Amino acid sequence: MRALTALSERSVPTVSSEELAAAAGVNSAKLRKDFSYLGSYGTRGVGYDVEYLVYQISRELGLTQDWPVVIVGIGNLGAALANYGGFASRGFRVAALIDADPAMAGKPVAGMPVQHTDELEKIIEENGVSIGVIATPAGAAQQVSERLIAAGVTSILNFAPTVLSVPDGVDVRKVDLSIELQILAFHEQRKAGEEAAAAAGSAGEPGTGAAESPAAPAASATATATATAAAAASGVRKGGPEGDVPAVMPA
Repeated sequence: MRALTALSERSVPTVSSEELAAAAGVNSAKLRKDFSYLGSYGTRGVGYDVEYLVYQISRELGLTQDWPVVIVGIGNLGAALANYGGFASRGFRVAALIDADPAMAGKPVAGMPVQHTDELEKIIEENGVSIGVIATPAGAAQQVSERLIAAGVTSILNFAPTVLSVPDGVDVRKVDLSIELQILAFHEQRKAGEEAAAAAGSAGEPGTGAAESPAAPAASATATATATAAAAASGVRKGGPEGDVPAVMPA
């Protein structure tokens, strides 16, 4: 969808499966198979109609309707999210900005007045909100999620650095930037270790070879387990199977 939107903004009328697959980072054969489930078939030698694909995928993603969203916690991160223009262009309308600090009440952020958490349930009911964004400190996130859920919210985007406990039927996407950085740090450390090992191997005398340290396999296994745990912690947590990829902000 992101790749197609970029093509649409450049007024590109058609795109081949190979071009679109390359832009989206997927296999072209799988892309064509996926599109067949949408009932969308390209024209040989021409490709796919970009605008029609945008419509089809938007419909399947539920983006052809308006989704009111509330953001709870209007600190630096919450204010940045409120000012993010990508929500509206993708079908998400910020219905309210909510904060527990009485001093914030009434202050304009992104052209909207911040409302106090005492109004949370009323705001959700009046706006028909089903998606909540939590940008509070970790200590307040669980209580906020419970209030959102009790008021009828069934999907939560959590930016607080904590794992939420939610009942069945509630979906949570967790965005933890520190975990993303930790995963990158793991890969950087692994690459550095591989380069050092290669340098040591090339420096050894022909025919002798350096014996591998017994600790190396264990250290590698520990590092891999650590990275896997970090990646798992940043995925979906809901009343059902967990996702296997971390959420990211749309480009």
